[in-house]
Amino acid sequence: MPTDVYIGIGSNIDAERNILEAIEALEHRIGHVKSSSAYRNPPIGLDGDDFLNLVLHLVSDAGPVAFEEILNDIERSAGRARSGSGAGPRSLDLDLLLYGSLVDAELGLPHADILHYPFVLCPLAELTPGLEHPITGIPVSRTWSEMAHMNPMLVKLEQLQTPATGGDSRSSRAAEG
Repeated sequence: MPTDVYIGIGSNIDAERNILEAIEALEHRIGHVKSSSAYRNPPIGLDGDDFLNLVLHLVSDAGPVAFEEILNDIERSAGRARSGSGAGPRSLDLDLLLYGSLVDAELGLPHADILHYPFVLCPLAELTPGLEHPITGIPVSRTWSEMAHMNPMLVKLEQLQTPATGGDSRSSRAAEG
């Protein structure tokens, strides 16, 4: 059965190229991809270049485990090696944030980052403001509105140039709640 799937995507190594290639790979393997704006933010808990982050929405028949395998394949294609502590620069980071309204602790759904990091919650709320978090039942736009008051260090960019968005990557303004 077709399911709404939300993916967090980020990179701080050749970020725009890696993100655009990942979106193209997802479109090729799954179908139409809808994208939030991209946001630039400093790395959290590590040294390195700023990250570009955004959230994607797809509709898929692939189950959550199969979908994770697709994401891992695309990460590997971008040179991502999952080893060590996990804290370090990323060529590509693809996280399955939501798979419909599925709540499954073993699969890590919904992804905990949604409620903890502005670079995940902000683009998710932009993309689908009325979406209710499967555990809290609160619309993500309301949760973002509350988090935005903490002055997160996000800079909203115009849409990246992709077939899905037709935008470009010129810098815009700081993200607001």
